[in-house]
Amino acid sequence: MTENKNTVGRLLPYLLVGIYFGIIFTKSEVISWFRIQEMFRFQAFHMYGIIGSAVVVAALSVQIIKRYKIRSLDGSEIHIPPKELGKGTRYWAGGTIFGLGWALTGACPGPMFALVGYGVPVMLVAIAAAVAGTYTYGVLRPRLPH
Repeated sequence: MTENKNTVGRLLPYLLVGIYFGIIFTKSEVISWFRIQEMFRFQAFHMYGIIGSAVVVAALSVQIIKRYKIRSLDGSEIHIPPKELGKGTRYWAGGTIFGLGWALTGACPGPMFALVGYGVPVMLVAIAAAVAGTYTYGVLRPRLPH
């Protein structure tokens, strides 16, 4: 029983961060089907601004981690391997499949969970499809060109 309590205690910060991000996604309208359709129709800058700022924050964070040799919470070194660029086929094929799923459901993977919490239970179907797609990729990965 003590081990179970310890696990719950360690996972609590992640739950709280997830709830926080769900609130941020909701308030910033990232979970809005209308906003996502606006983006895919090039009618508004709203989502591009959010995605662009996320890319900038991620790039700066990676540079800070590398430059100052920041360690993880357990003290181990954070190692970020160099990106291996392959042929363009995997990028346009994967991006097309991802984009079609995003456009059809009106939600990318992160906000799908926020939408369920917001009271849109049909997103459970989209989550199940995303999990099935990820599993299928895992099974087919050895046979795919990389």
